[in-house]
Amino acid sequence: MKRIASSIVVITLISSTFLVAAQNNHSTHSSHSSHQQADTNSSSLARPTETGQSVFAAIAEIVALLESNPKTDWSSVDIDGLREHLVDMNSLTLNTVVSKKVSTAKIVFTITGSQDTQRAIKAMVPAHAQQLKLVTPWDVKTQVLDNGVMLTLSSKDANEIKKISGLGFFGIMAIGAHHQEHHLAMALGKNH
Repeated sequence: MKRIASSIVVITLISSTFLVAAQNNHSTHSSHSSHQQADTNSSSLARPTETGQSVFAAIAEIVALLESNPKTDWSSVDIDGLREHLVDMNSLTLNTVVSKKVSTAKIVFTITGSQDTQRAIKAMVPAHAQQLKLVTPWDVKTQVLDNGVMLTLSSKDANEIKKISGLGFFGIMAIGAHHQEHHLAMALGKNH
């Protein structure tokens, strides 16, 4: 019995030694492999371009543009103002309630939300309506409500009414490639 117990102890010690050696060898190998892979990745793969969450990404893009321009007047830069606008955009997109009434020649969107969201609605919808007047053939009107804004889009062209209906409120808000320019102007303290 003593001999069996001694054999078990010896086998256990030998097995443990091999396991520890194997783990150390594996760790060393893994560590070396990951460094080698990192070296390979950094030299042959493109670098990631996504800077994170969309508000942060938009700010990062503007900051990079400002930094690349030696004529940037840093005393007028207002990234905090840009961030506030981007937060409003986020709130308008994610936190509003929109109802739509369609008739033959017009569509009325009523955009409402919580008290925090109402500030974004009242700041952005009337301002964007002015842009829509410039870039669409529609008659565009807004009415500020206690809890949001009513946006009325009219056209005598039935296809335009179909287009407005298909775009919906959020598609309408994306019309016009002015957002990026507007963001840069806001960051430069020129447009609030």
